[in-house]
Amino acid sequence: MTRAVAQAGTITIEHLDKSYGSGNQSALHYIIKDVDLIVKGGEFFVLLGPSGCGKSTLLNIIAGFVAKTAGLLRVGQVEVDRPGSDRAVVFQQADSSLFPWLTVRQNVEFGLKMKKMPRQERHRVSDRFIRMVGLSGHESKFPRELSGGMKQRVQLARVLANDPEILLMDEPFGALDAMTRRTMQKELGQIWRETDKTVIFVTHDIQEALLLGQRIAVMSPGPNSRITDIYEVPLDYPRDATLPQFQSLQRRIQSHFEATLEGGAYP
Repeated sequence: MTRAVAQAGTITIEHLDKSYGSGNQSALHYIIKDVDLIVKGGEFFVLLGPSGCGKSTLLNIIAGFVAKTAGLLRVGQVEVDRPGSDRAVVFQQADSSLFPWLTVRQNVEFGLKMKKMPRQERHRVSDRFIRMVGLSGHESKFPRELSGGMKQRVQLARVLANDPEILLMDEPFGALDAMTRRTMQKELGQIWRETDKTVIFVTHDIQEALLLGQRIAVMSPGPNSRITDIYEVPLDYPRDATLPQFQSLQRRIQSHFEATLEGGAYP
């Protein structure tokens, strides 16, 4: 698939730190330290690392929910210091983001209604994305009537309906059963190819990273976490985890983590 680099959706990070504490430099506790990264517009980029390494912290800094301590963060040519409509987050727990008193359609249309989009236009937009995530026929159901996977579909449809340039996804399938998770991975890949969004996807699952990402950034264990390596994934979509090329790259990344944990190679 050929993609033009969309400058508006490109994320540039230089020497980014996030620390806690006060006083002199020796008293600071760094969650992430000296992160450099460029995510190209339209790219599916994965942040991969062990629990507690700062993946979600970095994602929340990009979202504008958490302030960086030092360094540069730009989306396109604009410095990021707060949330913006160009970035949207899909969380692991859909229950925390859906309104239980609204139907599927009303949840998907909520942001559009806040923007005062006319009802007929809202329905046209919500129809498109409800259909895209496979929820046609469920428009009148409430969240309590949906499975975990269906709730995640609603959350994704609502995010897409608001048309952000960038999707920030924080282990969105981590709470799902294995079968539903694989289905959602395939559907997300298809949605990404249809919409050309920039996606940053956080996971600690190597196979998930390889099924989805064009590039995979490996983060070292915390504290003082940083990006140590970036793997290119030269595999066509949709991807097959049984193929020798897939399994070879999976073993390579797995060996990377085993060497890190056993050898204490990172600070």
